[in-house]
Amino acid sequence: MPIFEYVSSEPPGCEHCRGGFEEIQSIKDDALTHCPKCQGPVHRVLSAPTIHGAGRSAEVLSNKNLAEKGFTKYVKSGDGYYEKAAGKGPDAIKR
Repeated sequence: MPIFEYVSSEPPGCEHCRGGFEEIQSIKDDALTHCPKCQGPVHRVLSAPTIHGAGRSAEVLSNKNLAEKGFTKYVKSGDGYYEKAAGKGPDAIKR
């Protein structure tokens, strides 16, 4: 089951929702609209997903595997300069 993050919609909120809290929910469940502690309004916030490698994270995130899965990886090689390490796309990006 995914873990969703929520934060108070109207500050200050209670100690539980003021700084945000996590809730384990089915992806089919509706988003929470109220804090389970103070009943104040809350909203779901977007957060980066976790990539699980089942103990093989080095293998899962290897340049070869990323390229096979259609991702492109760039590595910083200078101030505002990134070189491609895996995947399709330009060989370098300059900012």
